[in-house]
Amino acid sequence: MNIHVGNVSLVDQFEWDMSDKQNSPEEFARVLASELGLGGEFVTAIAYSIRGQLSWHHKTFSYSETPMPTVDVATRTNHDAEQYCPFLETLTDAEMDKKIRDQDRNTRRIRRLANTGSAW
Repeated sequence: MNIHVGNVSLVDQFEWDMSDKQNSPEEFARVLASELGLGGEFVTAIAYSIRGQLSWHHKTFSYSETPMPTVDVATRTNHDAEQYCPFLETLTDAEMDKKIRDQDRNTRRIRRLANTGSAW
């Protein structure tokens, strides 16, 4: 998840149990923003990002005949755990513009790869 509000950038990675209907992106976003000391704009942006990714994964796996990967070990190594931590940074206007341009470029590249690789 990459979210930018003003000059603050939040990058985070986490796993979400799509099978648990009790999971609420809005509640998760509220708690995460509170824990990180972020304003209300981040709550909306985080929840929106989660819902968008859940929708994409749901559509993708609904049409897939491949079984979902299973988890053999539920704990992570210390190295893996470091990748699952929120990263906040405050950027200058120029740094933020560059970061957003790079992200948009990467998104377009991934979409091109996805469109050429799938034949549903």
